Amino acid sequence: MKNIYTFENEPFVNFKNPKNKTEIEAQLNDVQSKLGKQYPLVINGERIKTERVIESLNPGKKDEVVGYVSAAGTKEAERALNVASETFKTWSKVPAKERVHYLFEASRIMRERKHEFTAWMVFESGKNWLEADADTAEAIDFMEYYARQMLDLANPEPLIQINPNVDPDMYRPLPAEDNKLEYIPLGVGVVIPPWNFPLAILAGTVTSAIVTGNTVILKPSELTSVIGYKFVELMEEVGLPKGVLNFLPGYGSEIGDYLVDSPKTRFISFTGSRATGTRIYERAAKVQPGQRWLKTVVAEMGGKDGVVVDETADLDQAAKDIVSSAFGFQGQKCSAGSRAIIVESVYDEVAAKVVDEAKKLVMGPGKDNFEMGPVSDQKSFDKVMGYIEVGKKEAELLLGGEAGSDEGYYIEPTIFGNVVETDRIFQEEIFGPVLGLTKAKDYKDAIRQYNNTEYGLTGAFHSTVEERIEEALEDMQCGNLYINKKCTGALVGVHPFGGYNMSGTDSKAGGPDYLLYFTQPKMKTRKLSNLS
Repeated sequence: MKNIYTFENEPFVNFKNPKNKTEIEAQLNDVQSKLGKQYPLVINGERIKTERVIESLNPGKKDEVVGYVSAAGTKEAERALNVASETFKTWSKVPAKERVHYLFEASRIMRERKHEFTAWMVFESGKNWLEADADTAEAIDFMEYYARQMLDLANPEPLIQINPNVDPDMYRPLPAEDNKLEYIPLGVGVVIPPWNFPLAILAGTVTSAIVTGNTVILKPSELTSVIGYKFVELMEEVGLPKGVLNFLPGYGSEIGDYLVDSPKTRFISFTGSRATGTRIYERAAKVQPGQRWLKTVVAEMGGKDGVVVDETADLDQAAKDIVSSAFGFQGQKCSAGSRAIIVESVYDEVAAKVVDEAKKLVMGPGKDNFEMGPVSDQKSFDKVMGYIEVGKKEAELLLGGEAGSDEGYYIEPTIFGNVVETDRIFQEEIFGPVLGLTKAKDYKDAIRQYNNTEYGLTGAFHSTVEERIEEALEDMQCGNLYINKKCTGALVGVHPFGGYNMSGTDSKAGGPDYLLYFTQPKMKTRKLSNLS
């Protein structure tokens, strides 16, 4: 019997409403008064402080410390692995209905304290109110959706049953059997979420593993470890047993390989760069001494996404969608549309509209809800500015190209024109507010150029011709394709999200089969004919 509970996406907050605006401003002030505190590791429920700490900074005001987070070493990593391994023995036997309860409770509390979680993200990740609120809403969605999916998974569709009363002259008679295919948990998982969706992806990857009966070692991004701690506190508040979720912030160069390589690790759930993802994939494939399984890797590794526009499209809407796709959260989304490939007969018109739309974006700190905020840190700033210099040599600078206020890691929204498909800024993921515009001979050539990348995450196709739309749906190579829309903004349960090629393992987060990645099927057959 399938789950009867209806899932609905969490609505976004309307900050134009004076009441909502007052509430978020009050929460921002409250969170700001709590900045600069220390945060420990959490292993088996025990708070552990280490001598070394990660200094988490506000990227919009880089002299403002959000928090000091203890950094784990290999000693703490091994302890967390041992705790998670031992806890798995009991947690894996907890009925699904009980595991689901923790997710429903956590989503309920997060919904009640939505502005609090949103405010922490504004300070630690540099998001404005809208982007941070959407992040919080998606975290709630993941927990609600995966809880319901687990109820379904715990009650799978019945298998074909053997009919024992067949003609013995026609078939070999078989006894009556009871056959069940069950999905059981894997074991200890290492969850490595990204900094750009520090609550939504963290919550989704952690709770999908927990609700399926696994235990988790959470290694949050060094840039957003405070938000990770706040989520761990929430799961403790709802009564999640000790040792099920262990909080292990630290530097990837020190504990990342150790956790991935350990024979105690059964699976790794990773979201981040292609370089790190492929490294994890390679290391996880090696069987370590004492390892009794092949490790599962669930990886989402970014994209070089784009918007294709033909000459029949609504050009005003296409321009708005290009700008929104490219510059939402400063282009720091794996789904960000950093390429726009435009049929040459309307290229100049669309390019002018895109530049005009981008000029409307105002840059400033997330606390004051500016449309454009900072990039994540100095490393990202240097990388993006380096690509801008590359772009200045490869293409035509149409807008931006300079750093903003040095109070934070600000970069102007930057647009390059006449980018060609062999350019680095066409091929390589930049992960910042940089957009390249490319001409195509016709819509077929535009689709071909769109596909000329190693990635395959998101894309958009703008046209009013149904035959062309059908062709794009068939031929554009990406995991999430949007017609006459922007290429960002996937909703849990509505747009299962994930890509292929070098964008990852095509695990569809927020989709009906996602939980299967954290389980293994077990067939159980009982002979019935001789039972009393």
